[in-house]
Amino acid sequence: MKQELENFKYFTKCPVCSSSALSPFKKGTFNFLNLNKDQIKITDSDYGKTWDLSRCMYCTHIFANPSPSPAFIHSLYSKIEDPLYQEEARGRSKNFLRIISFLEKIHPTKGVLFDVGAATGILLSIALRRGWKPEGIEASAWAVRIAQEKYNLKIHEGYFEKADLPQNYYTAVTMVDFIEHIPNPFEAMAKANEILAPEGTLCIVTPDVNSLAAKITRGKWWHFRPAHLGYFSSKSLSILLQRAGFRIVKLRKYSWTFSARYLISRKPWLNFLLKSPHLASFWEKISIKLALCDSFEIYARKESRK
Repeated sequence: MKQELENFKYFTKCPVCSSSALSPFKKGTFNFLNLNKDQIKITDSDYGKTWDLSRCMYCTHIFANPSPSPAFIHSLYSKIEDPLYQEEARGRSKNFLRIISFLEKIHPTKGVLFDVGAATGILLSIALRRGWKPEGIEASAWAVRIAQEKYNLKIHEGYFEKADLPQNYYTAVTMVDFIEHIPNPFEAMAKANEILAPEGTLCIVTPDVNSLAAKITRGKWWHFRPAHLGYFSSKSLSILLQRAGFRIVKLRKYSWTFSARYLISRKPWLNFLLKSPHLASFWEKISIKLALCDSFEIYARKESRK
């Protein structure tokens, strides 16, 4: 039991703003001591399961407390295999194309794009085709291998916050559904600022805990899941980015596009619709755009140091 507890840490200060004004927010609904790699993969559907959550009274950030240590959570992510993620490459490509297209409005000459939590390289493969120089980092050894085999991308395998990367170099850094998975988001923001070139752009996509969808679904919100360690509001994100040396230039809501096949697979009681290969193929060809307005899509510029 002592060894298990060493894999977790209690926060006495907010991991976004460092305020010590914390209060209990929500009692956990699963045994965190049994956390395993299958519970934190991208396509996990344990909706409604949360950690014991605390809330910062200053910046409103909500976060797992206790939380897995960075080393422990990275060790789990390094072992993840998630074939269902890659099977949905077509739908995910549409999601990522929107981001890259907007970055090209900011940086029309393009440059070097670094994707944090690059998974199997879908976003980077689009960037490559559109003239960017792609780089990225991913914890999962399986995903890094798929990126090499499928897209001929050489992605760093490892832990972003501790990675040895060039400073003041990258034109853009993307973090799509990344910061809610880590215990110390400020460290990741500071690292992004360090590696971005002057006037470089950071793009973040992360769930909005104050969204209408979150309020309506309450404890069943699909972003309440063991993989998510932090839940952000517009206020907490603004404070986090400003503290790390960024200026927000665009904030909008993120829209998801998935195949009907993927959405059906998320509901076990609908799986009879996928029993036949012919039916599964049919549903895969149907794209559905989900404008749920429950995730932020934020673009922030690296501020000049005076």
